[in-house]
Amino acid sequence: MTPLMIFYAICAVLGAVIPWYYNLQAINEGKTIADFFREAGPTNITSSLSMDLVIGATAFTVWMVAEARRLGMRHWWVYLVATFMVAFAFAAPLFLLMRERKLARTQQPLAAPLA
Repeated sequence: MTPLMIFYAICAVLGAVIPWYYNLQAINEGKTIADFFREAGPTNITSSLSMDLVIGATAFTVWMVAEARRLGMRHWWVYLVATFMVAFAFAAPLFLLMRERKLARTQQPLAAPLA
């Protein structure tokens, strides 16, 4: 694995563990999915963060589907499911990791590895 792949793998693990730590805290407090959406925007700061994530994740998701199809990546829909079932912070770096693996197998590196 290249340093870039290792970086993406670490981000994917952190992107699964950290959001779910807080999700489990909320579940333990008796919060519901309705609470999650209601509390995502009570202040200008949380609204800003929420909208930043929604807009960025939407753009990334459209690119991800197009890129997966362009590269002939199989099972690309799994990353969409992972976005909603785990977290975008998990699915995005996982996709980037698998994209790098696909590029390495096809000898078409598009991104310079981290030094």
